[in-house]
Amino acid sequence: MSRKRLDKVLAHLGIGTRKEIHRLARAGLIAIDGKTITDSAFKFDPLQSRIEVDGEPLVYRAFFYVLLNKPAGYVTSTRDRDAIPITALLPEELQRDDWMPVGRLDKDTEGLLLLTTDGELLHRLTHPRWKVEKRYYAELAVPATPEDVAVFADGVIELDGEALQPAELQIGPNPHQVELVIHEGKFHQVKRMFAARGNQVTYLKRIAFGPVSLPNDLLAGESRKLLPVEIHALYTAVGLDLRE
Repeated sequence: MSRKRLDKVLAHLGIGTRKEIHRLARAGLIAIDGKTITDSAFKFDPLQSRIEVDGEPLVYRAFFYVLLNKPAGYVTSTRDRDAIPITALLPEELQRDDWMPVGRLDKDTEGLLLLTTDGELLHRLTHPRWKVEKRYYAELAVPATPEDVAVFADGVIELDGEALQPAELQIGPNPHQVELVIHEGKFHQVKRMFAARGNQVTYLKRIAFGPVSLPNDLLAGESRKLLPVEIHALYTAVGLDLRE
């Protein structure tokens, strides 16, 4: 990694604004490799150096990842004039200006939503070429049928003039309750797929995105950092080396 300015590195790690970091440096509270640094423009390699702020060691990370259990009523956006963005749900310690949602959930759709600062990972996770599975739990106005299972599996439904990839529909003991695995992320895709079969989705929740599943103990509106094993699994799923 190339050498980076101290104030940019610490701002990236969420220590504060560049003005606040400048004050910390002037106060002698920042050390690099055991040496006090008073110049916030000081350049160093954050991957090769030991960073301390007010005696506390920091671990440099190039990218960040969060798992959010999205409730209904929030738009999948980091900024929105007309509705509440999903980033408003994050606690203060997870607030950043560079979060990017991995795919979108409708305002009334609940469940697993990933946020990252790695644009290449986001691109691959959401591009149909990589065929990353998205699993949904849905409740339907009309009972699902074995014919629905066959039609979805055959990939004969078209949206926006294109045939969809084969999808896996699993009907529960109550045929009004199903799980559906898709590999694209078209606008309102799950709802439109069932609409094409003359049915209506009355409730929708994403329960898995690729190798990452929604934890049973993560309540609606709650979030947490992704675990290292989950991060590694996401990169592996789209053929990327972990870029930390």
